[in-house]
Amino acid sequence: MDLTVVAYVIYLLISVALTIWVARTLSRNGKVFLADVLQGNEKLADAVNHLLVVGFYLVNLGFVTLYLKNSDAVADARELFEALSVKVGVVLLVLGVMHLGNVYVLNKIRRRGLMEREQTPPVPPQGWTGPTGQGPWAAPAAGR
Repeated sequence: MDLTVVAYVIYLLISVALTIWVARTLSRNGKVFLADVLQGNEKLADAVNHLLVVGFYLVNLGFVTLYLKNSDAVADARELFEALSVKVGVVLLVLGVMHLGNVYVLNKIRRRGLMEREQTPPVPPQGWTGPTGQGPWAAPAAGR
């Protein structure tokens, strides 16, 4: 069997396994974070979590398949390992960037939600300026 094909098979097995492992880990541990971001709405948190996992799979598996092609033929075991290390390393970097991007966006949403919860209501009026003409906003007196 051609070593290039062996490299493709090993690359796909490693990349798909890593993508599944990362997606499951993020899904399992992200539920608590999403529930906090969405202010305790567990049903919405589960739905958003599922949508994020599906999007994660689509983007990463799409990248893995597009990045499959190797421009150089693999002639020996050394080249096989070199090709695999580059390809798997790039996949790991893409997985990491996707994860950091998700955490960044969700943290911004969480911060905005916390700021809205902590916001105090405006100060109630301290008094009224009446028709007596007192105060800077009072209407001018009719006799002037």
